Amino acid sequence: MISRLFLAAVCLATSLFAAPPLTTIQDVLYKADGTRFNGTVTISWSSFEAIDRSAIQQQTTTVTVVNGNLQVQLVPTTTASPAAVYTVVYNSDGLIQFQETWAVPSSVQPLRVRDVRVATAGAVGADTVTTTVQESDIVGLLSDLGARPLKGPGYAAGRVAYVNSTGAMETVIGSSTDCVHVDGSSGPCGGTQPNFADGEAPAGLVDGANTAFTLSAWPSPAASLTLYRNGMLQKPGQDFTLSGNQIQFLPAAAPQPGDTLLASYRLTGTADDTPQLFPSPQVLCSGLGSSTNSSTLASVGTCVIPGAILAAGDRVEIRFDFDHSGAAGGFSFEVHWGATTVLSRNASAVDAQATGRADAALTAAGAQLSHQSWGTSLAFAAGVGTSTDSYTGGVTVDFQAKTLQSGDAVTLKNFTVLRFP
Repeated sequence: MISRLFLAAVCLATSLFAAPPLTTIQDVLYKADGTRFNGTVTISWSSFEAIDRSAIQQQTTTVTVVNGNLQVQLVPTTTASPAAVYTVVYNSDGLIQFQETWAVPSSVQPLRVRDVRVATAGAVGADTVTTTVQESDIVGLLSDLGARPLKGPGYAAGRVAYVNSTGAMETVIGSSTDCVHVDGSSGPCGGTQPNFADGEAPAGLVDGANTAFTLSAWPSPAASLTLYRNGMLQKPGQDFTLSGNQIQFLPAAAPQPGDTLLASYRLTGTADDTPQLFPSPQVLCSGLGSSTNSSTLASVGTCVIPGAILAAGDRVEIRFDFDHSGAAGGFSFEVHWGATTVLSRNASAVDAQATGRADAALTAAGAQLSHQSWGTSLAFAAGVGTSTDSYTGGVTVDFQAKTLQSGDAVTLKNFTVLRFP
């Protein structure tokens, strides 16, 4: 009798601690395009009692599906008390694809998904399934939402927005006619604007001895002044000093006869409509010239300036480069402003190149001309002169050259004519 009671107790204990029966669902899942499904299957259920009276608590489990292979073991629900089902959610590519319901029977053989799927009345496809998607179900959604700007307490629609000190979006406060500043504040538009002086010729005698020159206005700030001598930028403190609108060249940098000085600078802001000085240079002509082996002067390039282009107060700058081929003898070149010869130079046989520039400062009666030129061995030369040629109806800049020995050639390699209004 005692042995029977002991055996019954052992059997009861064994049944109490035994795991509930399980049914295996095993299948290969595919997408509609024929590729295998990859993702996760989340299975959830409410509490129920299994056929062996095991208490199954409400919970969720997630199964990873790789290359379409699904395998999971679940407690049968068709014999549960009360009746229970599994809610199955398929997730792939970071999105919930669809949801279905499983009713799992008892089986010692593995079942396929079709064996446990519960048909939904009236369903024609996965798109008809209605489900609630949690933000946490979308891969990366929470981090993306955390990275976006948030609305601050001062945010309002239909206004200019700015980012406040905490990173939230606020609305700029101000009149509809105000301008917005970069710090998010606002204020009246306009105000005093800076003015400029560009390409101004400082007043002063260019004779090699004079070192004091005067600008028409005070640069503001002083550091905005850029001063050029023959196209070369002069360095403050090394080449000149500035006091107010007075330029003082150092003795070693004193402008020499024929030198051209040009200054550009900012002015103190003004509210008037005074036009800018010399707003921009204008290229009248530029290009390549031709060659000559003539023993008499021949034109190798021209710049025809039409009428009504030039006016008194304008400055015309002429730049040119000659090339000499051959070593039998030297060559000569000239630059003409209308009927006036601006410069004439004779180079030797060893001068492979020659270059120069000339300026025509237009006056009411004609022009004051200045020039400078040099070559490979040709010494630097400069000079000034005047021209009475009328420019109102147009004027021609003519480049001429000749060789001194047959077999040599002279080529105008490049020329540019600029107008500074």
